[in-house]
Amino acid sequence: MSSWPTNGKVSAVRCGVETHQCTLVRVFAIADPEEPLVWPKDPDDFLSLVEPPHDADPGNALIYAFLDGELVCLPEQGTPKIPTQDDFRWLDVEFTSKHYMGELRGQSCYAATLNGKLSEGYSSLGLRGFLGRVDAAHFYLAGRAQQIVAWHNEHGFCGRCGSETQAHTTDRAKVCPDCGLIAYPRLSPSIIVLIHRGDDVLLARNAQWPDGMFSTLAGFVEPGESIEQTVHREVKEEVGLDVTNLRYLGSQSWPFPNSLMLGFHAEYAGGDIVCQEGEIAEANWFAPDALPQIPPPVAISRWLIDDFLNSL
Repeated sequence: MSSWPTNGKVSAVRCGVETHQCTLVRVFAIADPEEPLVWPKDPDDFLSLVEPPHDADPGNALIYAFLDGELVCLPEQGTPKIPTQDDFRWLDVEFTSKHYMGELRGQSCYAATLNGKLSEGYSSLGLRGFLGRVDAAHFYLAGRAQQIVAWHNEHGFCGRCGSETQAHTTDRAKVCPDCGLIAYPRLSPSIIVLIHRGDDVLLARNAQWPDGMFSTLAGFVEPGESIEQTVHREVKEEVGLDVTNLRYLGSQSWPFPNSLMLGFHAEYAGGDIVCQEGEIAEANWFAPDALPQIPPPVAISRWLIDDFLNSL
């Protein structure tokens, strides 16, 4: 790993109005250019299945269980560990729903919801609390579990005729026995893009984020759009800029609550920064040696930033 010295001055634009210069202090760790980026492009060790195999070991199954919206875990030397079915024998809890997800390295995995109270030694965390603290496979499975649980809770009845739905016999879906409507777990495609102008990169702060926290631009795909059209529209809406030379780099499942993030690089083509009111608090051009606080390495926004800086 190498570090960028990041004590520097930038000229800030806050919602389109030039403000005083400010000093940003940030030590930014960037991936070694010789090391491959961690884009999840290859198959992982998880096998997605709807029904468990006949020889599965139920006691050893991993249970991604949610209690009051948080994931139950067993802290182990500061790392949250996913409990097995046997671990739940010591808890005064009741499973209110349970869904087989598949196998991780031969070990069965379930998504579940609970009622009850955790015993000493157990804890629960929001999904963001797992970012960077567990390996990628467990984080993505926790996100998958959360989305499956939400889908189950939201599709107990048909959205067209109101009848109670049933589990599909072969797919992860719910089907209406009366009108035949099929409801699959929801996915919301969205774009995320790093814009560069020479060596400088455009980073923005969402209006709901704390001061000092910046990231790349992002937005949801609208009906009838191509992914590329979404990039152009979102950039224009959020910061008033035109871009060109779009380059797709990769994607990431982002279960907050159900996004699939499609990552791009784009070149600045023209315009002045004008922040979208109520959406973007500020947006600035940053030099590589004067970056602000940015997301952790597990986020696709950081991958986009690291990849561009590695190319310089």
